[in-house]
Amino acid sequence: MTRRELVKNALAHRNADRIPLCIHLAGDGMQAYGDRLYERYTNPELRALAEAGILSRQHAMYYGMGNHVLAVGCPWWGWYDLPAEYFAEETPDYLPKTMGYGSYEGFAETVRQIRENTDAYVLVTIWGSHFEKANFSRGIENFLADLAGDPEYAQSLLDLIIRKNLVMLENMVHIPGIDGILLGSDWGSQRDLLMSPNCWRTMIAPGEQKEYDLIHAAGLDVWVHSCGDIRKILPELSGMGVDALNPIQPECMDIYELKEKYGGKIAFWGGISTQRTLPMGTPEEVARETEKIARALSVNGGYITAPSQEIQADVPFENLCAMIDTAREMAGIG
Repeated sequence: MTRRELVKNALAHRNADRIPLCIHLAGDGMQAYGDRLYERYTNPELRALAEAGILSRQHAMYYGMGNHVLAVGCPWWGWYDLPAEYFAEETPDYLPKTMGYGSYEGFAETVRQIRENTDAYVLVTIWGSHFEKANFSRGIENFLADLAGDPEYAQSLLDLIIRKNLVMLENMVHIPGIDGILLGSDWGSQRDLLMSPNCWRTMIAPGEQKEYDLIHAAGLDVWVHSCGDIRKILPELSGMGVDALNPIQPECMDIYELKEKYGGKIAFWGGISTQRTLPMGTPEEVARETEKIARALSVNGGYITAPSQEIQADVPFENLCAMIDTAREMAGIG
């Protein structure tokens, strides 16, 4: 199977003798280790593609590392001319202005080049897509208060976000070469949901469902990123059609219990500890944890090897390489 086919196989919950991987770095991690990873893992063919501008240096690096998924940013939209008063405690009596950004032509060309020059699964990543978009406009403390104290305003803001999101999604879902779309909103803290389950079900889930349905109708997979402990809404996410969930933090949730309860419906991407083992363990401990988690969570498919968050500079380079090399071995990459 190609890398793309191996990912599709995992999302379909089918067993395979290889486990796909997708390991990303945060900004500070990329600054600290990007050049070293590029030199360590890319071959002359990938370097030639990067030097010719056919692939970005980052995509060449990630593909050389062994990633089966290549993530692509896309044209999107943001808050425009947001006044300082919008961050005041008092609920505003108007909705903020918005503005789109980015080039669909440039985006489509990036997707085309990845599809033509690699066999990777192409994932469009949209971070802060819904709930986070709302709290970006008000500040998270204010918007959480809005959900409880002025739900009519909070719902109107969330509805505006979904209307904008659907237009942007409609503009891109039929671009050739895309396999899946990731929508990101952090609904959880280290201990629990940031809002009540009922609030999530009544105010957030309906908009999410509209997005998932649009993406599925175009034949694409739905990936969701949500940090923290979100166990209370996993039954809903499973029923709503989420294909893959990230980052499944082991410090917040029992990832083996997640596999047991939901592994037949949701594929998991993540799980290797970025709070404990990766920054504070030895390379040997990192390798053992990577293998243990990947083997357990990939039973009957449904797993993509990755850390529970993007790698930051607090992770020693030797530990990062131990995870990558173990994941590569389990993916059958020499």
